[in-house]
Formats: sequence, C-alpha cells, structure tokens
Amino acid sequence: MNEQTMERLHQQLLEQRASMLERLANLRGGAIGRAEASADHFERNGDSDAQVNSARELEFALDEIETAELRLIEAALARIQAGNYGQCVDCAATIPAARLQATPYALRCIACQEKIE
Repeated sequence: MNEQTMERLHQQLLEQRASMLERLANLRGGAIGRAEASADHFERNGDSDAQVNSARELEFALDEIETAELRLIEAALARIQAGNYGQCVDCAATIPAARLQATPYALRCIACQEKIE
C-alpha cells in the first residue's frame, strides 16, 4: 500500500473515531451522566412501561455496538502506529486497499474473514 493511501485511511479512521466519540457522548447525555440522561429521557415519555423498557434496551444495545466499533477503530489506529496495518491478523497477507477503504478497521483478508463467518 502506498503512503498516500495509508494517509487517507489513517485520516478516515481518525474522522470515524471523532464521529463515534461524539455519538457516544450524545447517547450518554453529553456533560451529564448516562444514568441521568436515560432517566431524563424516559421520565418525560408518556409511553407504557413496556415501550419505555424496549426503547431503553435498544439504546443500550446501540451503545454496545458503537463501543465495539470504537474499539475496532482504536485497534486499527494502533496497528498503523505499529506498522502492521493492512496485514491480515490470521495469515499476514496484505488486505486489499479496496477492502480497507470500505472497512478501514478490517482485521482480516476476505478469505480469512469468510472462514470465520
């Protein structure tokens, strides 16, 4: 992978991280704590207890998914620093640039990812 592509992917990861951190902060209530934000959000809601519980579970599930994605982004940035970004963690083959452009935090080449799935 050439240096220009690497820099573009690095920038893309940094932008994704910033966006994810902002979304997580908003989901968690910004300056107030997560519990307070959730209580405030659901306290004003006139829905039934079942609807409130479903909405709360959905928010927590989304938070978990976004936190996991943030970890993947952070790991990709660490691989850039370590100098092994773009190498499959299973077979050490070079991950195609097109795959990294679509999923810049990809850990595996397509063949190894298909084996896992």
